[in-house]
Amino acid sequence: MATPYSEYLNGRDPVDVMVDTIPKTRAAVSRFKPSDFDRAHAPGKWNAREVLIHMAHAEIVFGTRVRFALTTDNYVVQPFDQDEWMKLDQTGLDGQAALALFSFNRAFNLGLFKRLTKEQRAKTFTHPERGQMTIEDVLIMTAGHEVHHLAQLEEVARGVPRT
Repeated sequence: MATPYSEYLNGRDPVDVMVDTIPKTRAAVSRFKPSDFDRAHAPGKWNAREVLIHMAHAEIVFGTRVRFALTTDNYVVQPFDQDEWMKLDQTGLDGQAALALFSFNRAFNLGLFKRLTKEQRAKTFTHPERGQMTIEDVLIMTAGHEVHHLAQLEEVARGVPRT
């Protein structure tokens, strides 16, 4: 099953992509001026701080899904609404704190993801909206999700708004 983020990996192993992209994400944000966290990569989109909060949310959710899938027979995912989650954390967390939360969770997840066997990566579970998935699918989504948002953060860092 192809995930919505498969195209971002260009056939690469998702764990290798995650290892490579986390320093790139930190590097992009390190070029931010404080006001850049309040800028969006395109009109009507989340600003950079919100993108980082969203990335932290996703990293928490995807890592939790993998852990449940590995430890729970017949696991069924609990979907989440990213916009509703954003409402909970839209204020009170600055961009640097959101980056730190994302980075910490990525490091925590990579500690597990790097050790997964081929059999573990093939383990299946059910997503109510997507049907049967594997842990490999989640790894692909996790890696591709960051690549997708990294491009947005790099646009903000360059100061190049999309029209």
